[in-house]
Amino acid sequence: MGSAGYKVMLLLHILSIIVAFGPAFAVPVMNVRARKQGPAASQALAGLVQGNTLKIYGPATVIAGIIGCGLVGMSEKVWTFSQVWVSVGLLLWILVVALQFGLLAPAEKKAAAGDADAGRLQSMFTGIQHILLVGLLFVMIWKPGI
Repeated sequence: MGSAGYKVMLLLHILSIIVAFGPAFAVPVMNVRARKQGPAASQALAGLVQGNTLKIYGPATVIAGIIGCGLVGMSEKVWTFSQVWVSVGLLLWILVVALQFGLLAPAEKKAAAGDADAGRLQSMFTGIQHILLVGLLFVMIWKPGI
């Protein structure tokens, strides 16, 4: 676990998480500001962010999980897939990936087309994503069950 390869993988894991989730905190704030400026601003912002979940955030989330699994494999059996925290982390990661590709990306596309209800769904799905991220952070930091 102290090898240079492990540390590089950990760095890539953390960087991919920043890419995957950083915008999930910035875009809702920008959405609120755009709504206050009127429909044209909301539509413009929706057009700017449309497709980013499929092109950037989703793939970064997938990469983060794959690298995380690699880290478990590289841990010299310190961490195993049978440990509760790893299993819960994998489950939460699968839920985030399903949310991003199955719900958030389609809502993002509809919001960019002018569907106000889809914009609200996009906000709701982003909030759920925040909750799942907190769960992921909890299990990665406190490692319950070991």
